[in-house]
Amino acid sequence: MTKENPLSHPTHYVGIGASAGGLEAIEEFFSHVPEKSGLAFIVIQHLSPDYKSLMVELLSKKTKIPVHRSVDGMPVEPDNIYMIPPKKNLSIFHGKLVLKEKDNTRGVNLPIDIFLRSLAEDKAERAIAIILSGTGSDGTRGVRAIKEQGGMVMVQDENTCKFNGMPRAAISTGVADFILAPKEMPDQLMAYVGHPYVIRTQPSENLLNDESGLTRIFAELREKTKVDFTYYKPSTIIRRIERRMTVTQTDQLSDYVLHLQKYPVEVMTLYKELLIGVTSFFRNPAAMEELMTHSMADLIDQARNREIRFWVTACSTGEEAYTIAILAKEAMEKLGAARDIKIFATDLDRDAVIQAGNGIYPESIAADLTPKMLGKYFYKKEEHYQ
Repeated sequence: MTKENPLSHPTHYVGIGASAGGLEAIEEFFSHVPEKSGLAFIVIQHLSPDYKSLMVELLSKKTKIPVHRSVDGMPVEPDNIYMIPPKKNLSIFHGKLVLKEKDNTRGVNLPIDIFLRSLAEDKAERAIAIILSGTGSDGTRGVRAIKEQGGMVMVQDENTCKFNGMPRAAISTGVADFILAPKEMPDQLMAYVGHPYVIRTQPSENLLNDESGLTRIFAELREKTKVDFTYYKPSTIIRRIERRMTVTQTDQLSDYVLHLQKYPVEVMTLYKELLIGVTSFFRNPAAMEELMTHSMADLIDQARNREIRFWVTACSTGEEAYTIAILAKEAMEKLGAARDIKIFATDLDRDAVIQAGNGIYPESIAADLTPKMLGKYFYKKEEHYQ
């Protein structure tokens, strides 16, 4: 039995999302990517159902990297580009591409989110997301998932986009590591994947053992944010610090401490990185179904003359708190009851709480809510729901 050659696997998997105006951005990006990078590129571009995609032919003229139309079960190999075909959704499982027919019953199709979320789940810190020109907010949920799993996120600079809807929505999540023009992305990408901490698969013991360096970082964080991370989960802390070291291109923890002290904005960036808020409406459907069909109705039925209070801790941008509110309203309607209900929602991330208070969300939330729920509890405002 022959051993599989590890060099046949990409060092990283790069998911590229684009829509309107994306062809030019994709061509500009790949015209600057080296032929041998060790990376695999999977391009998810919005295509109309009746569109005969010429993307493979067009892109092949701009790069020497082989370009393929994705086929179900196709293994993803380094130094290759894979394009999504029309009328399909694409995901990745154990390094192989999976094609499915679009689900037209949902009313909204988000192929970039679908792929990036599967990529985050399949490849974790070896996943990279790039969002290029396009309208709407597809990719917003995907970049959050990539970042949650320790991957890296690049977004096209709005000033270089033909259509800035998708990049703007991705940037608004606060998880973008780099915001660049497409032609500048490949150099930054190669610098990132070549960093010692990115190449290694395990967290650094050196960082864990450098108590002095970590203490100085915790002190900087507490001074600027009033939050003490000393007893936070060590593996998470180390992973997040390593990620910021790769982005800032600092090799030693002592160099990163100096970088933090020189650039106070980096302290806030690290703080945000440690508090990455990943949430969605009805995020755990089974738990929400249980809450809806049993617990919520019982609670409302029993609290006849009392105010009901809920506390949502670590509420992030508010989706869970609003989900609880929707469930309570639905349960009261079913019971034909009226109760006074208060929902408190708190989070360490002040910006997330402000966003939660505004209650404005991208169009992509339509993937988490039924059309009936959207119509009943949200107003459509341009490219957002409130």
